[in-house]
Amino acid sequence: MHTGTQSACFPGNFRTNPPTRHSHRTPSVVYSRIVKRATADLPLHRGRAPRWLFSRMAKLAGEVAQLIVLESGPTGLLCRISDPYWFQGLGCVLGFDWHSSGLTTTTCGAIKEGIKGIEEELGLFVAGGKGAASRKTPDEIARWGDQVGLDAAPLIDASRTSAKVDSAAVQDGYQIYHHVFLFDRSGGWAVVQQGMNEANGMARRYHWLSRIVDDFVCEPHAAICCDLRAETLNLVAEASGPTRRTSAELSLQAPDELAGELARLKRMALPRRHEIILSDIHPDRLERIFVKTYEAQPESFRELLCLPGVGAKTIRALSLIAELVYGDIPSTDDPARFSFAHGGKDGIPYPVDRPLYDQTVDLLGRAIRRAKLGQSEELRALRRLDRHFGGGHVEGGSRP
Repeated sequence: MHTGTQSACFPGNFRTNPPTRHSHRTPSVVYSRIVKRATADLPLHRGRAPRWLFSRMAKLAGEVAQLIVLESGPTGLLCRISDPYWFQGLGCVLGFDWHSSGLTTTTCGAIKEGIKGIEEELGLFVAGGKGAASRKTPDEIARWGDQVGLDAAPLIDASRTSAKVDSAAVQDGYQIYHHVFLFDRSGGWAVVQQGMNEANGMARRYHWLSRIVDDFVCEPHAAICCDLRAETLNLVAEASGPTRRTSAELSLQAPDELAGELARLKRMALPRRHEIILSDIHPDRLERIFVKTYEAQPESFRELLCLPGVGAKTIRALSLIAELVYGDIPSTDDPARFSFAHGGKDGIPYPVDRPLYDQTVDLLGRAIRRAKLGQSEELRALRRLDRHFGGGHVEGGSRP
């Protein structure tokens, strides 16, 4: 696995702290787990989690969520969700195949189903999902806001902006089809969204965490993971700052001037890496979008990106003009920094042990209920097991 500087964890560790560039906001407690990893070539299988398994997944996910909130609060769960190693581990614990891209959608669905009815008690809310469910995310956030007295507007904005960034500002060939937005009463949030590349049959997962987002359009991700890296138009890279500024300035120009620039660019002999990028840009069609940007007069790249109707082709066209006319070269570095294996739902490495699964759910549920009554012997026992078998250590403080 390869890990980037913006990852919420490091190779071989499960950590709750955000990236080092935000060390001033690092929580006092850091958990580390040593994990051995190898390389495997895995086939792509079809199918979904059977109903008998998903019902158990939802129960166990609910118990795990309650336990973490009880121990670390809603913020602790949001931090863990944004850690791709921890998230992948949770999917494995729930019984989903460790090498499947479907782990993302099923794990998020299990969390959402598992805490249904106790969201207000936990102070944790989940919106969105796969396909059509992802498009209902703003409405779900708004309903929860009305119900618990929370200002939903900034949360809806964060949801929409994170989706727009990964669909238009990071042009890596993966079409977003899954978007889940988790948030708490304090306005903290995390995003787990996933895209699929139809050409290679692979998936890419994007993790966001509000506490480490200083700028939605400059290195905002907690992590991006995928099996395959390739040249990418990455307009949220720090190196793409000049391109973002020039693109926003270009959007203020007269639409016919921009369309004319694009028409001239398509007639030029361009570098090889631009051939595909320009192939589906049609200046006459984009001119209608440029009218909207000209009328809106966006003050920043983020405002430009979030304008209705502005998508990947518009952003790509403006970045091309910025590069080839004004010399502002965008980053083509793929932001995915480490891999997760991609495969199918086939019972590997072994079939789920149903009695053991049910026993685990009951054990956690009993521990949580007793802890709420002030009887925390089971939780202390779980911590002792964790220290003995997990090989973990605590940095900068003691466990809660």
